[in-house]
Amino acid sequence: MIRASLLGLFLISLAGCKKDDPPGRLEKARAALYEQKYDVALAEYKAVLDLLARDNSTEANLYRARALRGAADLYAFELRDPRRAVEVYRELITLCPEAPETLEGRLHLAEILWHDFRDLRGAIAEYTAALARNPPQSAELSFTVARLYFELQDYSQCELEAGKVAQKYETSQFVDDALYLRGQALVMMEGRKPEAQRVWNEQLERFPDSQLRPHVLVELGRLKAETEPEKAIELWILALKTHPTPLAVQQQIALVRGRLRATTPRVVGDATAAFDWDKYPVYEGGGGEGGTGRVPRVPPKTSAEAVGGTAEEAQREASMPAERGETATPPATPE
Repeated sequence: MIRASLLGLFLISLAGCKKDDPPGRLEKARAALYEQKYDVALAEYKAVLDLLARDNSTEANLYRARALRGAADLYAFELRDPRRAVEVYRELITLCPEAPETLEGRLHLAEILWHDFRDLRGAIAEYTAALARNPPQSAELSFTVARLYFELQDYSQCELEAGKVAQKYETSQFVDDALYLRGQALVMMEGRKPEAQRVWNEQLERFPDSQLRPHVLVELGRLKAETEPEKAIELWILALKTHPTPLAVQQQIALVRGRLRATTPRVVGDATAAFDWDKYPVYEGGGGEGGTGRVPRVPPKTSAEAVGGTAEEAQREASMPAERGETATPPATPE
């Protein structure tokens, strides 16, 4: 008896699902997609829309949204036709704004506008509309909006949006990324570098094990490179431990160390410059092959040069003894 009743229910369900009604057509479209018969699938989606052309019921809107979403996804991901996909996604949004399929459709549309057409403001509009529906991935979408404003070089709005992520979604994994992005935006704005430093210091405290930590240390070092070069070097050395491209950090360290050496006055017994002959062009031969490291390469000034004379005047001064029939005495070489 139980088997007979189950069989009866199955037959009733088959009778209620005709092959030419919207559910049947959608099933045919899914089967065609599985077999990679994309033209057939598109024809079935179009048939669904034709069947529902004059039907504005809730059930009709449900099938209409599924057909439009299926066709748009097919254009986007299988046929690689972003222009046609954009058209169908927009039709879905216009005709079925509240359908469950529309939210995901907006996100796909935003991706296409961003990556295929570089329409960043259009993408922001779609992400913002999706956020109004309070989806589960709201933190990620909010961070994405901040990223897009950074790409647009609208650093003020980027800083604002990144700040919202950190405040509204405190427990989200995207807070770490948002703080880093906010600091970058602040650096790009006139007079906001001290705020960027505070934001990045906060990030280091809140996320001590973050993968972004070495990048934050590098950025903080750059902020200090001009005024506190020694502190900048300390930060970069810390970043070296986990930075994915340590060579770039080492080059930064070498550059600032070289500038420190070049600008620090050298005195007798200066340990920082004692064996750096190869780094200073003022030493003859440097510390390399054949060089003594002692004889100055730059000759002493003549009396004309000492009082601000030109090189030509100095040359005439040097030749004057020869004009009088005398032999010019070369300057003594320092021992």
